[in-house]
Amino acid sequence: MATRLSRRMMIGAAALLASPGFAQLLPSVGGGQVGGAVGGVVGGVSQSAGDLGQTVGNATQGIGTIGQSAPAGQTLSGLGVEAQQGAARLAAGAYDRVETLVSSIGASSATLLELRRMRLAMLIDAHRKELDSDKSGNPVRRDRLIAVEPTAAQLAGAMRAGFRVEADQQEPNLGLRVAILAPPARERPRKALEALRRAAPGIDADYDHVFEPAGGALSPTSIALAASAAGLSAGGSRIAMVDGGVASHPALAAATIEQRGFAGSAEATGHGTAVASLLVGNQGAFRGAARGASLFVADVYGGNPAAGSASTIIRALGWAASKKPRLINISLVGPANRAIERAIGLLRARGIAVVASVGNDGPAAPAQYPASYEGVIAVTGVDSNGKALIEAGRAKHLDFAAPGADMVAALPGTGYAAVRGTSFASPLAAARLAATGSIQGLAAEARPGKGKVGRGIVCGTCALSPKALKSK
Repeated sequence: MATRLSRRMMIGAAALLASPGFAQLLPSVGGGQVGGAVGGVVGGVSQSAGDLGQTVGNATQGIGTIGQSAPAGQTLSGLGVEAQQGAARLAAGAYDRVETLVSSIGASSATLLELRRMRLAMLIDAHRKELDSDKSGNPVRRDRLIAVEPTAAQLAGAMRAGFRVEADQQEPNLGLRVAILAPPARERPRKALEALRRAAPGIDADYDHVFEPAGGALSPTSIALAASAAGLSAGGSRIAMVDGGVASHPALAAATIEQRGFAGSAEATGHGTAVASLLVGNQGAFRGAARGASLFVADVYGGNPAAGSASTIIRALGWAASKKPRLINISLVGPANRAIERAIGLLRARGIAVVASVGNDGPAAPAQYPASYEGVIAVTGVDSNGKALIEAGRAKHLDFAAPGADMVAALPGTGYAAVRGTSFASPLAAARLAATGSIQGLAAEARPGKGKVGRGIVCGTCALSPKALKSK
């Protein structure tokens, strides 16, 4: 008899889907707001409480009759067909970070790893015209490869093999030249990359990998972007972020923010708004950790989760570098990519620090980038007890931890929501780095934590808890 999902897992799934913390950016339904109602924004998507209930119903439909309980921590591959199909629907309905749900009901790191595979496969399947996968299942753009500093001979060899040079662009603020190569018709990226390397020996080429936000939703909102304002604010510090767009919110009304879209027009998202608020937000009890800084927002998605590719991120990094920031926060994760690695190295050579989250796919997942690149400040998350998040991913090195749970951030519009994930730890660490001015200064204020927290926890008092928000 096929093993079915346990009653505990199903009830836990439904309860957590309706809870403030799920998907790492959900509203506190019925409470927890400052200066206005939370409204029905779910991860940046307008949705009523009734719709949320329907989402739970749709997510659990097809799981099948609940019978004998499966052992706690059972991996998805050990479940029956009906149960696996139900889990797939659950992942589709809650798309952004199913791992948080699973970790919260006691599942294993192996389950997190399988859910990562499922999530990436569904992203590719939902955008089949735009995306394909590399050999490890990571999403890549179907229509292009990237070559770093190609020679004329290498480009000529590529063109003889049927590749088309779509762009040959210099990023002057990085000192980096990349060529975007379209594969021959109907040739899939994996075969195309092999063919390119044969046709142009020695070429430094890679896929155009697509990066994800390390927690929270990307879907565009109908809420306007946060108002842009040029020039330095009183704080004098300059911070850039590569993410989704930032929505208007009272906590950001007085902030100095400049936004630019690199995948079409900038589109406000829940994820970008939350990250920005943790940096420069300021409203009542809620206070960002880098208030007074000028914030430069590079939106690499334009509301489209199939965007956010390496070639787009490189252009965003070039623009960010032109603003001469002290640092760039990147709450995004993806695989190693040659072009991104080169761009990060050039940023560091110009004295611009890069702070990145380690992701939320658990310790069994592959090391995530750009956090894993040498010199990037890799940040994980901890809860209010200073314990490393169970779903925190890993990098090839870990520098610091910051609050990543039991905290609130701004929702597009007027409200606040409980958030969870390393995405939201990274901007807090970035804020303290901007304030201290050096890794040594940041390390000096780090405090011990529980589990893998690198050199320690920074900005430990920066997070505002949902309970504290309600009491203000």
